[in-house]
Amino acid sequence: MEFLSPARLWFLLLIPLVIAAYIYLQHRRAQYALRFTNIALLDRVAPRRPQWRRHLAVGLALLSAATCVVAFAQPKDEVKVPRERATIVVAIDVSLSMMATDVDPNRLEAAKKSAKNFVNQLPSKFNVSLVNFAGTASIIVPPTTDRATVQRSIDGLELAESTATGEGIFTSLQSLTQVPPDPEHPNDPAPARIVLLSDGKRTVGRTAQEGAQAAKAKNTPVYTITFGTDSGFIEMDGIRQRVPPDRAELRSVAEITGGEAYTAESAGELEDVYKDIGSSVGYDKVDKEVTSRFAGIAMLFTLAAAGACIAMATRFP
Repeated sequence: MEFLSPARLWFLLLIPLVIAAYIYLQHRRAQYALRFTNIALLDRVAPRRPQWRRHLAVGLALLSAATCVVAFAQPKDEVKVPRERATIVVAIDVSLSMMATDVDPNRLEAAKKSAKNFVNQLPSKFNVSLVNFAGTASIIVPPTTDRATVQRSIDGLELAESTATGEGIFTSLQSLTQVPPDPEHPNDPAPARIVLLSDGKRTVGRTAQEGAQAAKAKNTPVYTITFGTDSGFIEMDGIRQRVPPDRAELRSVAEITGGEAYTAESAGELEDVYKDIGSSVGYDKVDKEVTSRFAGIAMLFTLAAAGACIAMATRFP
């Protein structure tokens, strides 16, 4: 433990002096009592009382004094505070399978709503980037703290053919290279997370596992949210086509990168998932004065010492 005013700890040297004075007075009291040969008079002058009560009261008073000195020196301790330097890339699958209505009103609209809620909940200093992917992947919004731009861009996402999940991860990593430097920590890169929303069925481009290995090499966990149910379907040219989600593929991405894999079948569940992801970014350790902690301990010792004194002084029948 460190102190803001360590020089004040010299007052602790008074404690041994007080202890020495107490021992001296106890010895002197015993010698004074021995001068009386009349036992009845001795009992009135120096009545016999349990010694432990007196010692306990003094000990508690000394502990209270020592704790007050420690509090006076303004102790500080490391505490965890939510980290407000991070970059979150939200990568949303806009392939045609995302128009399935097994998630109300459909997979893509549910993803949009949850993504916007998530962005609103993030600390203001977080950078947020938006990436979409279908047959190809694009950086829609580079990392920014401008939440309004991200929100409008999420609303503007439209469906397209094919699903390039791996390309979505690679493009998300590319987006992280565009993070503006932090003037307070220019040589300390902020932590990053990729949040990948998809129904998981890759059809073109590099594999999701290739993207996951690249993210692992960059120490960037990928959190995957799998949309849809096994009964999901879309209609193309009057033909009903089943589009069950590929949970195993997205789970492997999360496992490779050290992220978490979630499934969500309603917008409400997705909002809970996003809260977990937002809190996973971590904490920074900062110094904080904890004087009040020691003042509280000193108060308890003082009350205990007062109680011991009362017990020692009270004559019970």
